[in-house]
Amino acid sequence: MSIIYILIPIAILFVLIAIGVFFWAVRSEQFSDLNKQGHSILFEDDKEKHNKSND
Repeated sequence: MSIIYILIPIAILFVLIAIGVFFWAVRSEQFSDLNKQGHSILFEDDKEKHNKSND
């Protein structure tokens, strides 16, 4: 039964850390444009080849 007195504060601490990380991500605009990073990964090589051919 005494383990509950240890586990509950640890669980509350984990929840507070998760909420803090979530609000940090929202404030730093991590979720503002979810498609941009996916497109930049797919088309990054095309941009490099295009830039090299223009040089």
